[in-house]
Amino acid sequence: MPRYFIDLHDGANLVRDRDGFDLPDLAAARAQAVRMLTRLAQGLADPMERQDYVIAVRDEQGAVRLRLRLSYDIEGG
Repeated sequence: MPRYFIDLHDGANLVRDRDGFDLPDLAAARAQAVRMLTRLAQGLADPMERQDYVIAVRDEQGAVRLRLRLSYDIEGG
């Protein structure tokens, strides 16, 4: 089973996944990354300014296979 690594970048810091996930295919890696972004969004406090997050899914060779972006911004009151 292929291993995928899911890295998180918050605009200032990069957290590289050193362990990875054994997943059947890229679609399963995408679903795992979406779950991670969803949990991240649920745990965010109200931002003082816009926050952008990028998750990069890498394969075993280190190639980025896909990226997911989350922008968190509150406008008004």
